[in-house]
Amino acid sequence: MQKLILDTNVIVSALISSSIPTKILYELVLPKKVELCLSEEIFAEYIEVLNRDKFAKFVNFKTKAEVVLSKLREIAAFYKTDQKVEVLTDTSDNKFLELAAVSSADYLTTGNTLDFTLTEFEYTRILTPRVYWDNYAPRD
Repeated sequence: MQKLILDTNVIVSALISSSIPTKILYELVLPKKVELCLSEEIFAEYIEVLNRDKFAKFVNFKTKAEVVLSKLREIAAFYKTDQKVEVLTDTSDNKFLELAAVSSADYLTTGNTLDFTLTEFEYTRILTPRVYWDNYAPRD
């Protein structure tokens, strides 16, 4: 089964719009067609970001976020990241590369192309949601 890491911005996009991130979350991750790789540190970031007041303006955002977080906690494969890396300029994003290293994830999807300038880290390809969906997402 394909292993996938989702940057926090992909989760946010999936919840506020009907877009490629929405398809990735609801058609691949939640029905367990891919294995979502997480660390406690990344899951904590998901919780913190999804609870920000600025998202309250979106209809049912908080409710959808709670449901999605609960389901992700239940279905994701959690990894302990004990090796620190210092690769990205935005150092808070290095935790995604640390997870990639320990999980041997196939893909890391992110909408943050400014900070994630790499196309690969160890064995993990770093792609935008669109490139991932169009070229690598598993099809039934």
